[in-house]
Amino acid sequence: MMTRRLGLMAALALTATLALSACGQGGGETSKTAGAPQEIVFSILSAENQASMEPLWAPLIADMSRATGVRVRPFFASNYTALIEAMRADQVQVGWFSALPALQAVDRANAEVVGRIVDARGDANYRSVIIVRRGSGITLEQVMACGRRYSFGTGDAQSTSGTLAPMTYLFAPRGITPTECFSAVRSASHQANFFAVANGVVDVATNNSVGLVFAGRQNPELARNVQTIWESPPLPESSIVVRRNLDPALRERIRQFFITYGSAPGAEGDRQRQVLRGLEYGGFRAADNSYLDPIRLMQASTALIQARHGTDRAAIARAEAALAQVQRNITANGAQP
Repeated sequence: MMTRRLGLMAALALTATLALSACGQGGGETSKTAGAPQEIVFSILSAENQASMEPLWAPLIADMSRATGVRVRPFFASNYTALIEAMRADQVQVGWFSALPALQAVDRANAEVVGRIVDARGDANYRSVIIVRRGSGITLEQVMACGRRYSFGTGDAQSTSGTLAPMTYLFAPRGITPTECFSAVRSASHQANFFAVANGVVDVATNNSVGLVFAGRQNPELARNVQTIWESPPLPESSIVVRRNLDPALRERIRQFFITYGSAPGAEGDRQRQVLRGLEYGGFRAADNSYLDPIRLMQASTALIQARHGTDRAAIARAEAALAQVQRNITANGAQP
């Protein structure tokens, strides 16, 4: 209940912020107006803080504005629920979301996937990790023994790598509920969890492979204090989602901008590729909503594992049916479960 209340408060605060910001735009159109808008809001669901991320995104956002012919206003936040609600209310029209929030945007905010991230090594995946302070002697076996011995930093409830992946691949298969396993559980961004572990404030925390790259680049001394003791199977990288009610021609210009960015020859292409390197990206590729099918499978699999740890046969049957339906949908989409 407290998590939902905080999410609602954050959503209301974000609504007020976006509304106040829009008041100063000189009467520019929004996406609710017929035809193409003069301005769109691009939300960046950042696990890091705005001060560190905005300079990295600013050149790409400026390029996006020039390519699409509309002003693109960025909005940075680490609260997943608030930005999903802002997109649902059509206060945000385009967003960079990790996989689980992207799925929520598709299901609840009239959004669709138009592109996906490829990292600097050319991979379309990343991994969730569990980190501890180097030299602490804490092992994965000790963590899994529970006994309320360690404090634990988890991610936002809508975080793919901070919450869903550890539950799917680590905790749920072992029948572990983090609030019953650890002495204390706190929810925070990947950056906050990194600092908490590096400084010995929290014993164990979730993070991801991309977050650790940024942490190592920005805080190399602290990064040497952090050790990974578990990593997940590959997870779908972040994606670009767009409101479906946005002007179709503008929506297509946005899609084309992302899937061609950094592919041009010559000096302009080199400049764009330098922008991508700052974000640890190799570029973007075309994608649709089926890109998120692995996340639906993770959710359904976790729900079934948790149901089977109980004694409610009806709940188990419902979870089995839900998983089977997801698998049928994936097969119909032409993907492999």
